[in-house]
Amino acid sequence: MARSLTFALRRVRQTVGGFDNGPRLLVDMARQAVTGKPEEITFRTRDGAVATIPNRPGARVPVYEIFVEDEYRLDWFTADLGPEPVALDIGAHIGCFSVAFARRHPGARVDAYEASPSTAAYLQRNIADNHLGDRVHGNNLAVQAVAGHLELADNGAASGHNGVLHLDTETRRVTVPSVAMADVLQVSGRSADLVKMDTEGGEYDMVLGSQPGDWAGVRRVVMEYHNLPGHSWEELETFFDSAGLSLVHRQKFGTGLGMAWLSRDPLAPPA
Repeated sequence: MARSLTFALRRVRQTVGGFDNGPRLLVDMARQAVTGKPEEITFRTRDGAVATIPNRPGARVPVYEIFVEDEYRLDWFTADLGPEPVALDIGAHIGCFSVAFARRHPGARVDAYEASPSTAAYLQRNIADNHLGDRVHGNNLAVQAVAGHLELADNGAASGHNGVLHLDTETRRVTVPSVAMADVLQVSGRSADLVKMDTEGGEYDMVLGSQPGDWAGVRRVVMEYHNLPGHSWEELETFFDSAGLSLVHRQKFGTGLGMAWLSRDPLAPPA
């Protein structure tokens, strides 16, 4: 109970402190819990970004992680990528990472991939609402080692838990087309400088099924890895080491779950 109360109070502080329309958001979240309305909410950050999502707890998490908590540590991890970096956002969700990266780097280009059809609609909407359509390209496609099709759980509410990890639940399943990892690593005609991945277990297939040489032009990787039976972080670290990308920092969230930052260039760990 104490932990739940602490979390709730932290979210209230983050909402009021991190968003221009914080008080309105709190009211709409409370109303949704009681009445189911409003069905959507729009977060407006202090520096002008917007993010519209289904008004559900699972859909809200990435908004706080990226716009308030800076979970990916973008200022540290992307500061020296040059004036026109290109990024690959795999598991783009509703577009928070893509929007945050493109706004931090006015000359950047991003290819964003979101497998869930229901979530990808919000990805496209948020790209447009942030006036980034000329630099951020949203794709309703899965990424795998080999192009084809992928079955995933999709509960229709832009949940951060849509994906292959949850196929054993009662959640609705969808099958979506997929593209090969080797192909998506080429962004806007050249290799991505930065690759971000958060694919709820799909990272093992797409990374371990690719070739180290496919990653030759990639300078940085930041990814969330998950507890998928039969796989482990150590497999991914060994692969990336063979591709010339060294672990700089790793944050463990739980058994088999965490965040990792890798770099081809020498990079000091975060303070």
